[in-house]
Amino acid sequence: MFPGQLYKTESGRLFHAGAIAIILVGLPARGKTAISRSLYRYIRWLGVQSKVFSVGNYRRQIVGVELTNDFFSPANKATADMRLKIANACLDDMVHWFSQGGQVGILDGSNTTAERRQELVDRFKACNVQPMFIETICDNPAIVDANIRSVKVSSPDYVGWDRTDAVNDFKRRIANHEPFYTTISDLSLSFVKVINAGERIMVNNAQGFLQSKIVYYLTNLHISPRTIYFARNGVSLNEYSYKADAPLAPGGHRYAENLKNFLLTLRENTATSSPTSPSTPETQRPLTVWTSSRKRSFQTAAHFLDHEEIIVRQRSVLAERNPGVCDQMTPEEIEEQYPDEILRAKGDPYRHRFPRAESYYDLANRLEMVILELEREKNDVLIVAHESVLRCLYGYLNGLPESEIPSLEIPEGVLLELTPTAYTTEERRHRIPDSVASVNWQQQTANLMCLAGNVPASPMYMGQYMPKGKNTRHESSTSYSSSTSSPSSSTPGLSIAPSPITSERQRQLKNEFGQGPALAV
Repeated sequence: MFPGQLYKTESGRLFHAGAIAIILVGLPARGKTAISRSLYRYIRWLGVQSKVFSVGNYRRQIVGVELTNDFFSPANKATADMRLKIANACLDDMVHWFSQGGQVGILDGSNTTAERRQELVDRFKACNVQPMFIETICDNPAIVDANIRSVKVSSPDYVGWDRTDAVNDFKRRIANHEPFYTTISDLSLSFVKVINAGERIMVNNAQGFLQSKIVYYLTNLHISPRTIYFARNGVSLNEYSYKADAPLAPGGHRYAENLKNFLLTLRENTATSSPTSPSTPETQRPLTVWTSSRKRSFQTAAHFLDHEEIIVRQRSVLAERNPGVCDQMTPEEIEEQYPDEILRAKGDPYRHRFPRAESYYDLANRLEMVILELEREKNDVLIVAHESVLRCLYGYLNGLPESEIPSLEIPEGVLLELTPTAYTTEERRHRIPDSVASVNWQQQTANLMCLAGNVPASPMYMGQYMPKGKNTRHESSTSYSSSTSSPSSSTPGLSIAPSPITSERQRQLKNEFGQGPALAV
């Protein structure tokens, strides 16, 4: 099962949607791989059986990466048979995957000629799979150059290369393809043209539930570099009550000020110290802060309001899970009063909901509009929210299955820095230093809420938020799981690349292709 799946079926396919082959078309460095991985991540999130079949991945595992530009040139007749065999091996595996119950397969390759595209149409229609093309077109040299420098030079083809040599080599690869490239003009086909990394979208003959979802997603997608930050909200005056919607405690304001100072310093240092960073102090991407309308979250984010260049936006859908009948109860009290519910929660922590409460499944579906907006956003984004919300968004960005989401740890006092790329989501975790000596929280609250045009509950009523005999901080009281996962502070990016070719399939390919370079397992 997947986080946003509508329902389960015995075959694994959604019964109201047929099988679709998404075929990428375009010259190199036009964002095909980035679109393939992003689309795969979103389709999986919807609960649809999906897989990426990358021709480049097959080529690397069959003949290796030490190849000259002549190998890729359509004008090179000597390598034409090998290139066709590799492409067809990838295609054969995709067709076989459909026969085993796959629903949306993504063919990541150039497919730049009308003849090749017609071959693919005939092959997929013969097995009752609807082909849908996504053509990436870019006539802006700045976008192509930025894509080469930020993505292609770090691809598996250029491991160990000098950056300048890698850029020049890839530009020659593009030049080899340009004379043979023809754009899609057959209006009988179902296709989407993504122009200049999402500046314009052209849609033709898209039909049905899944194709409509794919088109809508593509209208929100871009391949521009950006960074996404996650931070939990500060501690409130009553951590146990969802209904009370308590404002930040003094420690929460202190944490919020530390978060603001640390993040602004981090961004400044990153822009000035990294020679490969696409941003400079003059062109640094703007920062937008997203948070919920819950007081503890919004007041944490409101500390950024004293910087006019930073936009703070409230999103009601970013509110934490509603605990229902478990509101204001400790984990021990819940276990005592609802032992049967506890057993069901332990059996399925993702989909179980306590009476009048939300499950993680409910939360994930509520967050779909945020996910689409996050894909559309070109600014850097800081999301300040409850741990349950950040778990779901983290799971989406890293393509995690639903079973892992309830047990993810998003620690307090830690800033997560996530950078989506074409091949993975890179991650860094930073401990937020406690550098602020003290905060006059009453005055701070008054000042910030005046800026926001929203006055919270008066501090004179703080007693109503402090239930006797309870701690001021607790973890998600209705989250139960058998294990906990917590990436380290220097966790490398979690890849959502397609599954590698199996060892058995590689042996078959080796026999078919002859005794060439050893196949990578």
